[in-house]
Order: sequence, then structure tokens, then C-alpha cells
Amino acid sequence: MEKVNFSGGEPFLPNRGNYLGQLVHYCKEVLALPSVTVVSNGSLIREQWFRHYGQYLDILAISCDSFDEATNKAIGRGQGNRNHVDKLMKICSWCHEYKVAFKINTVVNTYNIDEDMAEQILHLNPVRWKVFQCLLLEGENVGAEALRNAEKFCVTDKQFQGFVERHKNIPSLVPESNVKMQNSYLILDEYMRFLNCQDGAKKPSFSILDVGVKNALHKSGFDETMFHKRGGIYKWSKDSMNLEW
Repeated sequence: MEKVNFSGGEPFLPNRGNYLGQLVHYCKEVLALPSVTVVSNGSLIREQWFRHYGQYLDILAISCDSFDEATNKAIGRGQGNRNHVDKLMKICSWCHEYKVAFKINTVVNTYNIDEDMAEQILHLNPVRWKVFQCLLLEGENVGAEALRNAEKFCVTDKQFQGFVERHKNIPSLVPESNVKMQNSYLILDEYMRFLNCQDGAKKPSFSILDVGVKNALHKSGFDETMFHKRGGIYKWSKDSMNLEW
């Protein structure tokens, strides 16, 4: 293995923060993995975490779907009295100070589809700006429960391409449509099962603890060709990026 990414829920929750740091340290120092990355919404990240564990982290990706606070609140990324955009700026500066590569993830949806984010993205200058088309998965974000019903966020392929076209001159832009996303990621759940989209729904493989990695991977629905096509392999170690801190 060359790369591990910690995401899902919020990795920096108070009861997980130190545990996350220990995992990051273990993966980099004991397992000697070339790349250790984390995805977060940024709300619970503190500078203290960087002081203790920043040296072991290659990339920190922060979810940012809009640079307008009203839009963030409409999407569900509001942080109460705290400003999501202001926190994003702080985290970007911490990444630079503690030598962690900074990345931004954006999900294109009905609330931000017409937004022009070019000026802010160029200012933040992330190493990668991943732009995802809102993806609907049966049993995951489609259903009767209002909090998990994402149908209202869905945009068409044409709308997504329009957003990408508007930002095509941003060097760090990496767009991923639904077609590119569905089966080109390897995701492990808490039972050590691979989760991939098959026929529009998330379906788990057998646990690698029961059948081994090779057998579980065979049943995972993973599309290796699409993984390469979407640029799944890139410079993911900060040592290989030649960044100017």
C-alpha cells in the first residue's frame, strides 16, 4: 500500500482528534507509507493538532461547496455562529505554516451550480481542487428521511459540465462526474468491507478479515480502468510535490 486516506463523518471530532493523530503518525512513521491524507469539513480543526501531528500528514482536504455563507447554510454546511469561509482561510494558512499540502473538495449541486469560485480558489492556491458532481446512491442519500434525502441537490451532466467549463482555467482543477466516481474509489467501512456503487446502490463486499484482500477486492466492483482515467494516481506525497512553503 502506498496511500491511506481518513475520511467519513468528521475525523476531527473531540473524541477522535488524538486518535486520528496517532493513526496518522503510525501510518507515516511505522508503516512508512508515502502518503497519508485526511478529508474534513474543517469545523473542528485546531492549530494545536498541526503542532503535534502536521509533520506526518501529506495532504489535508477541506470540503468547501461555496464561498457564500448563505449558500453554505442552505446546503447544510453552516457552522452556527462560525464562518466556514473564514475557517477555511485559517486552515490554509496552518497548512502552509506546518508544511501540509492543502486541497479543496467541492460538490457541485443545485445551490452552487451558478457560482463563480475562480477568484477565491486561485487565492487559496490548493494543490488540487476536486470538483464532484452530486451523486445519488440508493440507501445512502436517497430516501424518506429529510436529513438524508439528497435528491434536491442533484444536477444534470450538462449543468455539471457548465460549472467545469466556467473554471477550466484553474490549474489545480480536477473534475469528477458521476460516471468517473461511481466505481473508481476503494472505500472500507467499519467492518473492513469494500463499498462500491453497483446498479445505483452501495453494496458491500465480503470483509477482508474473513476472505482476505484479494477475494474481497474481486467482489468489490472496483473499476481500475476508470481509476486511472480519472487521474487516481498523482503526486500524493508532499515530498514529491516540490512545494514552496
